Amino acid sequence: MRHGDSGRTKTIITHISMILLGLLMLYPLIWMFFSSFKSNKEIFSGVNLFPIEPIWDTYKNGWKGTGQITYGTFFLNTFKLVLPTTLFTVFSSAIVAYGFARFKFRFKKQLFMLMISTLMLPNAVLVVPRFMLFSKFGWTNTYLPFIVPAIFACYPFFIYMIVQFFRGLPRDFDEAATIDGCNSFQIFWRILLPLCKPALFSAAIFQFIWTWNDFFNSLIYINSVKKFPIVLALRMSLDTTSASNWNQVLAMSILSLLPGTILFFSAQKYFVEGITGSGVKG
Repeated sequence: MRHGDSGRTKTIITHISMILLGLLMLYPLIWMFFSSFKSNKEIFSGVNLFPIEPIWDTYKNGWKGTGQITYGTFFLNTFKLVLPTTLFTVFSSAIVAYGFARFKFRFKKQLFMLMISTLMLPNAVLVVPRFMLFSKFGWTNTYLPFIVPAIFACYPFFIYMIVQFFRGLPRDFDEAATIDGCNSFQIFWRILLPLCKPALFSAAIFQFIWTWNDFFNSLIYINSVKKFPIVLALRMSLDTTSASNWNQVLAMSILSLLPGTILFFSAQKYFVEGITGSGVKG
């Protein structure tokens, strides 16, 4: 066998293996999609992937929600919670990262180490004091416990990630901008921030998906059904006092996956660059 044929065969085998592995990983999502058209009896009694007697109105009926509140309200609530949290997280983390990466000040190393050390704190340790603090502020049953910490850059993981990206940018950009008359904020806003798009998009994707899927904190701080995000609405649909319409729950679960999936694939290029890159190349 010639070397070219051997290499081609190896490539084909690699691609087939990757496709099979991808299908294996996607199978739960594929099953969930087709099961959204099945009846409860068919979901729990059969092993068929495709529905034998499809039910075509599950998405329509599932969208009606429970009571007088539709899933349109739940999705709107989720966007009200997630979008400000994501935007404020990215902007505030970028400002703090810029300070750590470009300025010299007293106790800089100690403060940076203190910030990084907060990553080691388990969330269970912070739940009670955080809830007591936000409760005294009167922020329970609002989205402020999510939005206000984002305004003040309380997510050290994103700060650290953006700091590493800033450190990879040559300081020649700062010096050239200073000669042109730019102050520190103008250098940050006009020069460095556009170059940090990959890191910013990566932080936005992470925070969007994490906040969108955050069941625990939503359950703690939000107790009004009218303000429920999608994760609490899905849990509410599983009524333990009566038989749940699992096809409708699965249908709404499929819809809840779409925003994060669309965002990820739309910004995939920047996401990969933000994770693997550490500055300007070439």
